[in-house]
Amino acid sequence: MNTAEALPTRKQEVNRAGTPPGPKGSLIMGVMREFNRDTLGFVTRCRDYGDVVHTRFLWVHAYFLYNPSDIESLLTTNAKSYRKAESLRSPFFHRLVGNGLVTSEGDFWRRQRRLAQPAFHRQRISSYGDVMVQYAQRAIASWKDGERRDLARDMTRLTLEIVVKTLFNSDVSNDADHIGEILSGLVKPFASQATLKWIADNRLPTPGHRRYFRAVSEIDRIVFRIIAERRASGYDEGDLLSMLLQAQDDDGTRMSDAQLRDEVMTLFLAGHETTALALSWSWYLLATHPQAEQKFHAELEEVLGGRAPNVSDLPKLKYTEMITKEAMRLYPPAYAVGREAIEETEIGGYRVPKGTQLFAFQWVTHRDPRYFDEPDAFKPERWSNGDPSPKYAYFPFGGGPRQCIGNYFAMMEIVLLLATIGQRFRFKLDPEHRVEVLPVLSLRPKTGIKVIIEPRI
Repeated sequence: MNTAEALPTRKQEVNRAGTPPGPKGSLIMGVMREFNRDTLGFVTRCRDYGDVVHTRFLWVHAYFLYNPSDIESLLTTNAKSYRKAESLRSPFFHRLVGNGLVTSEGDFWRRQRRLAQPAFHRQRISSYGDVMVQYAQRAIASWKDGERRDLARDMTRLTLEIVVKTLFNSDVSNDADHIGEILSGLVKPFASQATLKWIADNRLPTPGHRRYFRAVSEIDRIVFRIIAERRASGYDEGDLLSMLLQAQDDDGTRMSDAQLRDEVMTLFLAGHETTALALSWSWYLLATHPQAEQKFHAELEEVLGGRAPNVSDLPKLKYTEMITKEAMRLYPPAYAVGREAIEETEIGGYRVPKGTQLFAFQWVTHRDPRYFDEPDAFKPERWSNGDPSPKYAYFPFGGGPRQCIGNYFAMMEIVLLLATIGQRFRFKLDPEHRVEVLPVLSLRPKTGIKVIIEPRI
């Protein structure tokens, strides 16, 4: 069935006692082909069936959720009825992050979260502000007037260097491109999650399977070597790894090397990929909205007066923070969040059988005209009165007990880097390059964001 045809309006009555309405798809594949052909368009069109939509991928049944109250039930009020979605338990994803905070469940997850939490206290995180600014200044020192650059690549490299410095107290500027290429290669297979190739590569010794596992092993060697060196020295480097090494539970136990590796890999990926994307999309939006760019530059001049920003400036960089929030509304780095029902439950008036996959899409909810005026417009000013109502109309960092542990780290880094770079440069989109969105594990620019640099000072 074509999902654009004969869609019921949201005001139509539906039978809440049975299965939610939704596209039928083909007899065997379900909606897999439509989803892969145009992922973001498909999940947006599905909203027209209602706030709870039933879909099927081969034998897997999934509900798409579009109402903030249902999303709150999924992530917060009825979180005990769900676990992480099946996609996060795939062999590929599990090999990458193991049993870290993103994938672990139950008592083990609660213990790991408890052990990791002190490393993310605001006072500890704030101490990394100077590192972020210094690395940004170093990164842009050689940029020249009229130079063409790929900001997506530059932001990925910069945030990678910062996360390695704050996580390991190591400088990887010489190896950043190599490590970045490995990580980029590891993410690529996730673009084909809802395909037969994905199923085969995850479960069979295909060339793609072997290539993926070799790349993860290369990253493993780096991480385990750093952990071993730090354990041997016993020295507190003032970084996140030191905090994780020192953390101990009520019974005096600490994380094993394997547990440390899994948490480090989780932080390694989440700590640079999503931040780099939020920065990249922020620059893209500023380059295409000159009035917002002018307000941004005016704030930097008023607050900073030409000096480097620091953590104490964050409360005054209000418009810069609004730009960050608005960029993550329109281009949320995590464009979907998923769960699996571990027991029969109910959501939005519908029965949810055990094993059902449920997904909420930031990409769709953040652009819903019921909650945002001119939802497709870039309007940082919409954040001047705080976050929108209702709750969970905006959830770039997820929500509930499993909300992203590094959300303050990310927001601080994005604002400080925007301020540092924005003082020196403005960007004009390269007219020969088309920016396209690619939903993989995160919302990436398909072929980068290529710009022409224009110095401001």
